[in-house]
Amino acid sequence: MEFGIIYIGLACAFGFFMAWGVGANDVANAMGTSVGSKALTIRQAVIVAAIFEFTGAYLAGGQVTQTIRKGIIDPSLMMNSPDLLVYGMLASLLAAGVWLLLASRAGWPVSTTHSIVGAIVGFAAVGIGIDAVNWGKVGSIAMSWIISPLLAGTIAYNLFRSVQSLILDTDHPLESAKKYVPLYIFLVGFIIALVTLFKGLKHVGLEFDAFTNYIIAIATGIILMLIGKFYIGRLKLDPTADREFHYTNVEKVFGILMMVTACAMAFAHGSNDVANAVGPLAAVVGIVESGGQVAQKSTMPIWILLLGGVGIVVGLITYGHKVIATIGSNITELTPSRGFAATLAAATTVVLASGTGLPISTTHTLVGGVLGVGLARGIAAVNMNIVKTIFLSWAITLPAGALLSILFFFMLKGMFYFQP
Repeated sequence: MEFGIIYIGLACAFGFFMAWGVGANDVANAMGTSVGSKALTIRQAVIVAAIFEFTGAYLAGGQVTQTIRKGIIDPSLMMNSPDLLVYGMLASLLAAGVWLLLASRAGWPVSTTHSIVGAIVGFAAVGIGIDAVNWGKVGSIAMSWIISPLLAGTIAYNLFRSVQSLILDTDHPLESAKKYVPLYIFLVGFIIALVTLFKGLKHVGLEFDAFTNYIIAIATGIILMLIGKFYIGRLKLDPTADREFHYTNVEKVFGILMMVTACAMAFAHGSNDVANAVGPLAAVVGIVESGGQVAQKSTMPIWILLLGGVGIVVGLITYGHKVIATIGSNITELTPSRGFAATLAAATTVVLASGTGLPISTTHTLVGGVLGVGLARGIAAVNMNIVKTIFLSWAITLPAGALLSILFFFMLKGMFYFQP
């Protein structure tokens, strides 16, 4: 291709910018409950996110990437004009990155998934034709916008109710916390390990049968539970602290659990949302390297996943604090026990969706989880004004991504496309 090197250079730059936006906005969602509940400081949250987001993106980020790359539009319609697909993917990355920058400045927890899906649909519908969009796939993604927060909210509500009945509402909450929190830690380890194994670690050469997967997941859960028990045993508990707030020491025990769920959420988020940044980038690289062939299948180069992982981490470090404040403290008051329920519910929903290849919104699941916990304490515990603002920003995201993408598509086409 005539401008092959330039296309790849632009794709890397725009892909990194988009990944930066994912880190600034979406990772802040993932870490917001941990910081809001004071289980982690901002610095600790950044370190946890850096390690586990990167690991999730690298080990388990391939499945959703397939959907973002070629599930939303029909590549076969562009066999004769690969340049248009390149411009479209570049425009989509830049459009989504710009929207995420604007939203992050305002502290809105918007969806990176909506941003990139809206951008791809926008350029395809206007630049190529309505038929180029796989509307069935877009419809299933749109359904997930309703289903994912409902599912996460329901799981979070029931999880927190179980925490209330097993621990908080008992005669000896501290003893109950020491007894049951390790079991919750087992649950976190089991779910994350199981879904990661079933999603497949094929691209790193690991694949087991179902029985082996369950055994490894159970073993992972047990190891995490024993580590959790060890750290709970080392906690310095102060009986006098409970005079001011009855559950001070109980929440300290939940702080250990919150750290485990924060790692799980970061891993789950990395596995799902790195696709938003690297899917279009991989499509551009694939077209250029094949000399203009629009391939139905192409392997995901590891360096692309690495670029996405690094971009996400840089975004969180440089700009993540605003959205962390919105999620962590503005929707409802979070403690480690509440934050745990919201985060585990969101992580479970995200990894289940990642396993099916459906690019759901981490933002939606987490806000759904936080709302579920708030509602478990009564509607008065939820700041409905903030919730309205969040819902409004969700509604704007798709058309914003589409409009920006159309604008950038025609700009790029005008710069590079010389054919009559």
